[in-house]
Amino acid sequence: MIVGAHQPHYLPWIRWFDKLARCDVFILLDDVQFTKNGYQNRVKIKHAQGSMLLTVPVLDPVGKAIRDVDIHAGTRWRAKHRTALANNYAKAPYYARYRDLIDSIYDRPWTSLFDCIEYALGLLLPALGIRTRLVRSSDLGIPGKGTERLIELCRAVDATVYLTGDFAVGHHFDPAAFAPYGIEVRRQAWQCPTYRQQYPQCGFLPELSILDLLFNEGDRSLAVLMERPSARPDEPAAPGPVPSGASLPLDPAFGRGRSDETDDSSLCRAAASEGGFYTDCEAAHCSETP
Repeated sequence: MIVGAHQPHYLPWIRWFDKLARCDVFILLDDVQFTKNGYQNRVKIKHAQGSMLLTVPVLDPVGKAIRDVDIHAGTRWRAKHRTALANNYAKAPYYARYRDLIDSIYDRPWTSLFDCIEYALGLLLPALGIRTRLVRSSDLGIPGKGTERLIELCRAVDATVYLTGDFAVGHHFDPAAFAPYGIEVRRQAWQCPTYRQQYPQCGFLPELSILDLLFNEGDRSLAVLMERPSARPDEPAAPGPVPSGASLPLDPAFGRGRSDETDDSSLCRAAASEGGFYTDCEAAHCSETP
């Protein structure tokens, strides 16, 4: 039984889905603390000048568990995200096939960030052909933190293998602690697969939302993800002890910007009536919490 665990993300990036697709059970860490400037409420998509961020605006998230974070309903984020996807992917080979499916996310007046994320996952997994069972960590009733809690979460779903990202090993948990429980730790052998993308003048961009892959590759999306080796056996952890009270696995790329990204203010725009260009919206709509 291969098990993975990660914070739930909004329209997650491809690496997140790669790990999920290689697991029998995937634990959504909905009761861990929300990460400010992370990717629980935002994701990158491609546009003609590089990549841009789609951000779900949230209210007072600091110190709250992800499942308790509310969406800022006073903003026009749903209309902006719908328009951004339409403007940037209209010519993608499979955009028309999945447009109504994805648009249904924006037809609902969400108040809970996690509810929005979970609904979107319920659409994306069948569309991709992924049969991994999702489990909320909050439903397992496992107290504690760090390595000890991660082990107990794995035991609660009968894990024999725990699939993890590289950075978490030695930084957020101790892989050697799993062995006495008969759980093998494997590291995700991640390398972003090459697939067709829009805007070839920008070059190939990795680490985009799964929507970029789905809109461009359609039924082949899962095959593109699975065409490389799934994982490599565990290697020695990075030197030095795991910090006391370390949290469950976080991705090191959280909060990092890139020179080809536009900032969040790029979302505060409304589509022009023709030509596919954007015009700035009223400043009142720009109160998003990153």
